[in-house]
Amino acid sequence: MLTVPDFDAALRFYRDALGLDVEAVWSSEGGHVVLLSAGRATLELVDEAHAAEIDRIEVGRRVAGPVRVAFEVDDSEALATRLGESGATLVGGPVTTPWNDRNVRLEAPDGTQLTLFTGVE
Repeated sequence: MLTVPDFDAALRFYRDALGLDVEAVWSSEGGHVVLLSAGRATLELVDEAHAAEIDRIEVGRRVAGPVRVAFEVDDSEALATRLGESGATLVGGPVTTPWNDRNVRLEAPDGTQLTLFTGVE
C-alpha cells in the first residue's frame, strides 16, 4: 500500500505510465482506493549492510529509504525512459548487477524509489 499526496497523479503514473492493471476500485466519503495488479509479489527483507550494497551497485551511493519497490519488466531501460517522460526521476543506472539483471533506479513522482530489472541472458 502506498499512501500518496496526489492520488490522481499517482494513479496516472502507476496505471498509465507503468502499465499496472486495475483490479478493483473503492471510494467513500473518506477517500479513494485503487487496487493495481503488479503480478506476483514478494517481500524481500535485507539488512542495512546489504541495502547499502544494492544502492552502491545500482546508484553508486546509499540513497533508498526503508522501502524500495522493484518490478521485473521486459525492458528496464525502455520503461525507465517512458517513466521519465511521465515524471519519474532517474536515480541510477542502467547497470548490470552481479546477479545478472539490468537495473535502472527511478524515483516516482510521489517519492517512492523504484528499481526496474530485466534478466540478462
